[in-house]
Amino acid sequence: MKKTLLLLCFSISLFAMDILTDYRENGIKNIQKEMDLELTKQDYWQKYLKNKDTSFGYIEKCSTLLICNKNLSTLNLYVRDKNTTFKLEKKYPAYTGKIAGDKVKEGDLRTPIGIYNLTRKVEKLDSFYGPLAFVTSYPNIYDKFKGKDGHGIWIHGLPEEQERDSFTKGCIAINNSNLKTLDKKINLKSTLLIINKTKIAKNISKKQLANILAQLYRWRYSWIYNDIDTYLKFYSENFIKDGKMDLQKFKKYKTRIFRKNEVKTILFNNINVLKYPNTDNIYQITFKELYKSPTFKFTGNKTLIIKTDNDNKIKILTEK
Repeated sequence: MKKTLLLLCFSISLFAMDILTDYRENGIKNIQKEMDLELTKQDYWQKYLKNKDTSFGYIEKCSTLLICNKNLSTLNLYVRDKNTTFKLEKKYPAYTGKIAGDKVKEGDLRTPIGIYNLTRKVEKLDSFYGPLAFVTSYPNIYDKFKGKDGHGIWIHGLPEEQERDSFTKGCIAINNSNLKTLDKKINLKSTLLIINKTKIAKNISKKQLANILAQLYRWRYSWIYNDIDTYLKFYSENFIKDGKMDLQKFKKYKTRIFRKNEVKTILFNNINVLKYPNTDNIYQITFKELYKSPTFKFTGNKTLIIKTDNDNKIKILTEK
């Protein structure tokens, strides 16, 4: 045991010595590139995820999850504890849309299936909707990719002065006392709403998540170091951006930018990787992106919808 530890420490010291020598002779540039390359390796991510809670996916930015099962008419609250594990805290009976299935268009009386943010809280409402409501981000980027429309999907309460049916026009409704309690338990900015027709997939494979995260950072690596060919291989032939830019237009646009061959800083923080409800191989990746080059700066939220192919390679279907 002692011999093994000594050998490990020796190998680490040699690695550190190599890094220091490279830094002394060449500055930070070479070291940074080597570290960026290490982040593209699945082995790193598998070790990193070993003790992480991946019940619902890989989640850095989220303290509460609202999980809606339309078939069971439930809205369950999961809260992240001090060990960063999501624990079921409360089950709420819920009403959902009158018509079964995924929402496709305005007025179809269906509750959408997907992953949504809560964008704001509304308190001055018609009494039919109870004391308050949480507005969701429907239609999201994947909804728009699939051509779905409509708006105004809320989590709201029940009528305070009248009777109502045991279904909604597409929203999620819970009783008013539960809604008020929920309001005290969640922070809109760190809550995700996941809606499915049945149970939400749990205990996502760490190996699969490591594979996706490694490829996410390969995409980033090719972006930072101006490898346009590798970068574009990550995009699906069916890729659409903003509902109008197809893959061919996107290639021309990105090729012009890559030709500048600029030195770039690209950092990803607050990464979430979630399997998309009611799919076999679709995932939503969100993160905060910091991008800096001599000609452009950006700091903001980014969303990728990716599909894994038969070789487990990721292909980006759409991004925002």
